[in-house]
Amino acid sequence: MTTQPVADSRPEVTLRRVRGTDLEAFFQMERDPEACWMAAFTAKDPSDRVLFDARWALLLDDPQVTARTICVDGLIAGSVMTYIEDGETEITYWIAREYWGAGVASTALTLFLAEVTDRPVNARTAKDNAGSLAVLSRQGFEIVGENKDFANARGIMVEEYLLRLS
Repeated sequence: MTTQPVADSRPEVTLRRVRGTDLEAFFQMERDPEACWMAAFTAKDPSDRVLFDARWALLLDDPQVTARTICVDGLIAGSVMTYIEDGETEITYWIAREYWGAGVASTALTLFLAEVTDRPVNARTAKDNAGSLAVLSRQGFEIVGENKDFANARGIMVEEYLLRLS
């Protein structure tokens, strides 16, 4: 009996510059109630397209922001970016729920952090977001503190980890 080699079934994850046409997909992703709950610290009103578009216009026009679209097998799966907060570089990412648990976030962050080499980079995640904490930890981020802040998606104060990649 001869066996055929099993093809690598992992999705191809790539990054590219954000295009204006990507914003519709981002808007739909950020309106997903389960994803918002997990992210916790979201826009006050995820259904407000005017504010969403205004925010992205500012981000894409800011030379201190590096934003990329995450694609999986050519389809938009999320976004990743760095921006400056209180004089320090901070990273944030959003993965569409249908791609959770498939290694997309880890691969995208590996690619992104190879491109954006400024260190240190800070990150935040709700304490109960085990998936995001695991993704960030695999990239070398270490917990450097804790905070409690109001989470729009949950309507309550939520504890978060503050992380840093040196």
